[in-house]
Amino acid sequence: MKHSYLTALVLIAVIAVIAVGSELIGIRLYDRIATNLLISLVLVVGLQTFMGNSGLLSFAHIGFMGFGAYTSAVLTIPVQMKGMALPDLYDFMKVVEVSPLLAMLAAGVVAAVVAAVVAYPLMRLSDAAAVITSFALLVVLYTIMNNWSAFTNGPRTLFGLPKTTDLPLAAVVAAVVVVVALVFKESRTGKLLRASREDEVAAAALGADIPRLRWRAFILAAFIAGVGGALWGHFITSFAPKAFYLKETFLIITMLVIGGANTVTGAVAGTILITFAYEGLRGTEAALNASSVIPGQVVGLTEIVLALAMIAVMIVKPGGLFPNREIGHILTRARRKKEFSS
Repeated sequence: MKHSYLTALVLIAVIAVIAVGSELIGIRLYDRIATNLLISLVLVVGLQTFMGNSGLLSFAHIGFMGFGAYTSAVLTIPVQMKGMALPDLYDFMKVVEVSPLLAMLAAGVVAAVVAAVVAYPLMRLSDAAAVITSFALLVVLYTIMNNWSAFTNGPRTLFGLPKTTDLPLAAVVAAVVVVVALVFKESRTGKLLRASREDEVAAAALGADIPRLRWRAFILAAFIAGVGGALWGHFITSFAPKAFYLKETFLIITMLVIGGANTVTGAVAGTILITFAYEGLRGTEAALNASSVIPGQVVGLTEIVLALAMIAVMIVKPGGLFPNREIGHILTRARRKKEFSS
């Protein structure tokens, strides 16, 4: 547990450095990038609570992010604007308006409830079957968002959310999520789930109810995704269902896989590294198109480079940058080695 305490302190310090550093620089673009980074961190750490502990890849995570974003939107769009933003909204919802912070919690609860209802049968599956069904679940969630006009405005852009998410709020939520992920990892459920990840038959023989363990982790991941979606919605303030589909799924999974899916440290490191790389590549792509050095338009450079980077990391370091040990364990071990050698 001491390793977990040290890990929490280090990761929270990293979050604080990002937030405070951006505030001190005082450039609006950097502030926006830092806020977006911390929201992505919430989503990636949320995915790690399920994928890292169970060993199962989940594509549905971004779908629950979308449910959270739309839930918070419906609850917080001012009453006088709901007629324009959501013309088909149910009558009993047209008079509802709550504070954004309360709506963010409600968004997490709604996402968790949906996950609890639909996911338990899927938790009995493993390997390729689990991956395919999680992708199918993403398609189902996306289709619902794209066609439930009364709640989401259909495929059209939903607007009117109050801009509540700022850098301090994103940093606080990110820090809380990191602590929650570490606590879950060290809990009995987390330890049994990792045992099933290493040897499913042996864990079942010891009495572990593997589907129920996975189900609990999936619900927690969905709750965090719902909160992250609400954070993102109140940062962007307008969005459409296409924001919660394949491109975003690929980006979040890339962050986790490159950093190391088995550790919370890997989730944080991967988010930071890929965010900086993503922004740098976007800037490079824009600069190339503006300079006309290359004939025609450069399109898709960012996605291609990130995909190649993920392939390279999987070849060189299949477990990611932090495959097995959290940063607290690494620092403690390094200190002990130094004391022993001296």
